[in-house]
Amino acid sequence: MTEPPPPLRRDAERNRQLLLRTAYDLMATAGLDVTYEEIARAAGTGLGTVYRRFPQRQDLLDALFSAHIDAVIGFAEEAAREDDALAGLTRFLERQLELESESRGLGELLRGRRQSSALVLRAGERMTPVITGLVARAVRAGQLPSGVTSGDFAAAHLMVGSVMDASRTVAPQLWRRALAVALAGLQHADLPGTAPDETVIDHLYQDPKR
Repeated sequence: MTEPPPPLRRDAERNRQLLLRTAYDLMATAGLDVTYEEIARAAGTGLGTVYRRFPQRQDLLDALFSAHIDAVIGFAEEAAREDDALAGLTRFLERQLELESESRGLGELLRGRRQSSALVLRAGERMTPVITGLVARAVRAGQLPSGVTSGDFAAAHLMVGSVMDASRTVAPQLWRRALAVALAGLQHADLPGTAPDETVIDHLYQDPKR
């Protein structure tokens, strides 16, 4: 077994926490493309300090968002315990999107940016079977048409997230209306074509810059 790294000195830990708070605040507004230079300048530290604490950018993202990813996994697991499957799905999406509305960076991470993150991949592995089971249960209960799949909910998440990003500074609650429209469509619209399969969904969630 490998031994855990030794604890940081008190001043080094203070610097680490300062960098994390600064990076999170910047990314909440500007998204994941905030640079190390911008973080160092806003934190009042040297660029070398950022690289010493977070040699790889993925180290920084994982440190920033691990608790949020765990929270989203928890939302899905709580939804699975709902007696009303559609209510569980609705509440899960609402809670996930509420977190994303508080941080543009988190929204970008959950909607496909930096998919190499072990955190995001782990979240997908944990949540996909839960959401698939909820959708199947809602279909059996007659709450959703038989053709609706978990892929349709993934597409709804991406669509509502796009509205959220576009309206974040001018109408920050507009995503709630978009979510209601998307859910109503899944329940009542005569959906054309076939539902997106896993290959299509994986493509939609890919980082557009990769």
